[in-house]
Amino acid sequence: MLKAQTQAPAHSITSAEALALYRTMVTSRCLDDAEITLKKRNQAYFQISSAGHEAIQTALAHVLDPTRDWFFLYYRDRAFALHLGTTPLDMLLQAVGAADDPASAGRQMPCHFSMPDKNLVTVSSVTGSRCNHAVGAAEAGRIWKKLAAGANHFQDGEVVLMTLGDGTTHQGEFQEAIWSACIQNLPLLTVVEDNGYAISTPVEDNVPGGDIARAMQGMPNLTTLTIDGTDVIGCVEQLRALVAKMRSGIYGPVLVRATTVRPYSHSLSDDQRNYRVAQEIAEEASRCPLLVAERRLLESGLVTAEELQEARREVEREVRHAMSAAVEAPKPDPDTATDHLYATENSPLDEELYGKHLPIEEPGAEPIPLAKAINQTLHDEMERDERIVVFGQDVADASREEALATCNGKGGVFKVTAGLTKRFGKHRCFNGSLAEANIVGRAIGMAARGLRPVVEVQFFDYIWTAMQQLRLEMATMRYRSGGAWTAPVVVRVPIGGYLRGGSIYHSQTGEGIFTQCPGLRIAYPSNAQDAAGLLRTAIRCDDPVLFLEPKHLYYQTYNRTPYPGAEYTLPFGKAATRRQGRDITIVTWGALVQKSLEAAERLAREDGYEAEVIDIRTLNPLDEDTIFESVRRTHRVVIACEEGLTGGFAGEIAALISEHCFEWLDAPIRRVASLPCWVAYSPVLEDRILPQTDDVFTSIRDLVRY
Repeated sequence: MLKAQTQAPAHSITSAEALALYRTMVTSRCLDDAEITLKKRNQAYFQISSAGHEAIQTALAHVLDPTRDWFFLYYRDRAFALHLGTTPLDMLLQAVGAADDPASAGRQMPCHFSMPDKNLVTVSSVTGSRCNHAVGAAEAGRIWKKLAAGANHFQDGEVVLMTLGDGTTHQGEFQEAIWSACIQNLPLLTVVEDNGYAISTPVEDNVPGGDIARAMQGMPNLTTLTIDGTDVIGCVEQLRALVAKMRSGIYGPVLVRATTVRPYSHSLSDDQRNYRVAQEIAEEASRCPLLVAERRLLESGLVTAEELQEARREVEREVRHAMSAAVEAPKPDPDTATDHLYATENSPLDEELYGKHLPIEEPGAEPIPLAKAINQTLHDEMERDERIVVFGQDVADASREEALATCNGKGGVFKVTAGLTKRFGKHRCFNGSLAEANIVGRAIGMAARGLRPVVEVQFFDYIWTAMQQLRLEMATMRYRSGGAWTAPVVVRVPIGGYLRGGSIYHSQTGEGIFTQCPGLRIAYPSNAQDAAGLLRTAIRCDDPVLFLEPKHLYYQTYNRTPYPGAEYTLPFGKAATRRQGRDITIVTWGALVQKSLEAAERLAREDGYEAEVIDIRTLNPLDEDTIFESVRRTHRVVIACEEGLTGGFAGEIAALISEHCFEWLDAPIRRVASLPCWVAYSPVLEDRILPQTDDVFTSIRDLVRY
């Protein structure tokens, strides 16, 4: 029986606040139980519990401000989302995969929240990757403060919250995020909800000493502390004081270890009795946040036992009604399965938007190399739109003021970003960390706050540490939020070989792997004019773009063109026919475009056959119509690319041609590609491994004679 205390000590919360806190916590627990029931009835399909974490989450939501703070949560933060305004019905609609699920339109599993109107960014299941998003969001506040339009996007004293479990603290991206926040002294509040286990792995096996706050002590600019995450009143009082110091600038980044409990298993697919002794689970029960809250609230005199009981009854009724409504809610139309993958407005495919400007032809204009065309496009776009920020490894002219003032400046290892820092300042073009996931992840957080990041991964060979950010975060942002959140980020990447000495770690390709990331656009220009037009479209459109730049082509003479002007754009998904022909089609991109043209000229000269050369320019979307039309006229096709033969994008194009043009083919489809081998250092070996003009010529001559 709950008993009220007549005499109460003074507290910083009112009776109404106390009751609201309790209601949120009870609602969260009831929703856990409701989802478990729905799962057992096969009316929900996954369940992960927030039980034991209700107090710290409710307290955080209570002391933070959704009109100026930003939130990057993880899947146990049900109580936070509830206290911010998500309803029980909203959550249960997600659990049953309903069409009206406001967080994801039936695309995300339960407890993956999204509230654009409250700055709660769509939650993914990859708990560590959001850490860099939070850092990017905090950086965005600093950047917006310096921009003319910043008043609408930044408020003094804002705080960015990221939450995670104790297991995630072992991930590299968590460490990257903390380092970035400390280097810049950002207002990042990191709350580790430490329930002692990462599924079945105890905290001492994940964190040195089993205490992340103690392990992180001594980091410059970082304040660390441990609080009892089961005591909602204590959490409110401690967090309110802490956040006030962050808002005033006394504290920069703060890491809070909130000790919690886990009364339920990790998820319904887990049974913690298999790895936790019964005594441990029983002892934890006395620290259940609901019991602690009831005891503290009654002792404080803020509420009565009757008020708590009535609140619980009301919550239980509301959750029951929400369960019934969710079960009856209509499911998504199967025909909408691919909705929200890409932008429908401001799409890079929009020919009316991005195909209306012809290249400017100025008499006597000097042809410029591809690298210079990209550099000029970046200058023009940054001049046009102050939201564009450029960062990555070594992209700045210099970082230190004295070097920026007196040195020529670096501007990237290929000089593609030269002059941007000096022209636009260090807040708009700056060096990122030597950590690709950190670069791309921070860009995603900036984009969530309305900036337009253009980031550089220095070499394609090192993009793989960013693969999680590219595939599971950037490419899924729109889809998993039902179109509510987007990630209009351009990731520029020098790619490929033919440079002599590049060897294994500076000559890689592998673009076909990224075509398996739905939601990610991919451009691959072969000349200066296309580079300018495609990059400008990539920057202005609302889809994330992987912009691949063949570094062998940066400073060649044969692909130079005059600069096409500051408004020239090219729509994605429109291939260019570089050479007309009637006897065979060569489908190609990147560095193989020129080699294919050379092979075609030789074929005409020596054998009298005319090859058509198609430069696809973008891999996603692929201009299938132009390819099919050509193959149906020539009846023969070679696909020539620098990517490796095995599993490359050439195989996908070959499959499409076989599927759609089989009856028009008079010869087998042939591919010319790199050997299924790493690119070696010796020029003799490199020349053998990478496809050459002779390889293309031999293949097309064999096929026309077939």
